[in-house]
Amino acid sequence: MERPDFFELKNGEKVKLPFSNKEYKDRINKLRTVMDKNNLDMVILTSMHNVAYYTGFIYCSFGRPYGCVVTKNKISTISANIDAGQPWRRSHCDNVIYTDWKRDNFLRSIVSFIGRDEPPKSIGIENDHVTLDMREKIGSIFSFSVFSDLSKDLMKLRMIKSSEEIEIIKNGARIADIGGDEIVKNIREGNSEIEVAIAGRDKMEREIAKTYPGAEYMDTWVWFQSGINTDGAHNPKTNRKLVNGDILSLNTFPMISGYYTALERTLFLDHADNASLKAWEANVKVHKRGLELIRPGVKCSDICNELNELFAELGYLQYRTFGYGHSFGMLSHFYGREAGLELREDIDTVLEENMVVSMEPMIMIPEGNPGAGGYREHDILVIGKDGAENITKFPFGPEHNIIKN
Repeated sequence: MERPDFFELKNGEKVKLPFSNKEYKDRINKLRTVMDKNNLDMVILTSMHNVAYYTGFIYCSFGRPYGCVVTKNKISTISANIDAGQPWRRSHCDNVIYTDWKRDNFLRSIVSFIGRDEPPKSIGIENDHVTLDMREKIGSIFSFSVFSDLSKDLMKLRMIKSSEEIEIIKNGARIADIGGDEIVKNIREGNSEIEVAIAGRDKMEREIAKTYPGAEYMDTWVWFQSGINTDGAHNPKTNRKLVNGDILSLNTFPMISGYYTALERTLFLDHADNASLKAWEANVKVHKRGLELIRPGVKCSDICNELNELFAELGYLQYRTFGYGHSFGMLSHFYGREAGLELREDIDTVLEENMVVSMEPMIMIPEGNPGAGGYREHDILVIGKDGAENITKFPFGPEHNIIKN
């Protein structure tokens, strides 16, 4: 029996995607405008975030390559046979499946999609995602093509959100708050980080399923840290038991159809000592000022520099551990980081209407020092025409978040 290197499978019916057909067409049209500007005949997308952004399909690679091929008149995802018909059902475009029976069938499937069309003279790829090995293989298949990096152009397109994207992000922020409320209900002395985190995660996943009954559910999680574990913002949860007087860090991360949102709050269990209160209040003061600074027409680096000055006045600049905020969007900022939109010293991007950014000052005081621990607050703001809307509603600061049972 001869087995194919690649094939097509329309198994079942196309499902309702998170965005309208018009939304996906608009994205593809903007991509093709970038192609025309750069004189490109074809684009090969390989990152999880860009494949999802332009097709609706979120892949899980398990070590296999996935992609999306865009020419001037057609588009298709390229997926592994292990996923069967799901990539076709969960995308607005065609799909070619490659098999495992022969090495580099992924590349052969791309060639098959081009078919009898004229071979591409120029191809756009993502230099920030394509490995050296894959770049060499693509170059060997398309040996007469010139390659150009499109990663920064694609990132800039994703930085401005549509009304449909903003609706999903607002629902995500609402669900992050729901997860935060559930976490607070489960905070008590003797409970473990993992049990508190599970309660928050389950609450959010059920709310996502209620709000988006036709979606796929994946990668919603909670980081809930206590004591010394709060020193790193992305420290995994552990089985540590909570003790009265602990500093706590609440971090909820719902994901809706590839769109992450987040809530982060500093809390204390039962009481906070004076040194901890002083550090906490300093971080809250910077947070409040940062929320005031976010508006259209302001440069990211200017926000960062002003907040640095405030931290210095308060005596805590040396404890700062991270930029003051970042963009939210498709798999951002965990896999699809929109690095051109971050509140950092080296980013001069000017905030525009329909950008979405966080304000999240954080400081970390090492163990053995007064007020030891990691302090973080995190709100999400949608930039409007004249100001910014804070879509995070969970309260922050000592007056709200010293948890007593």
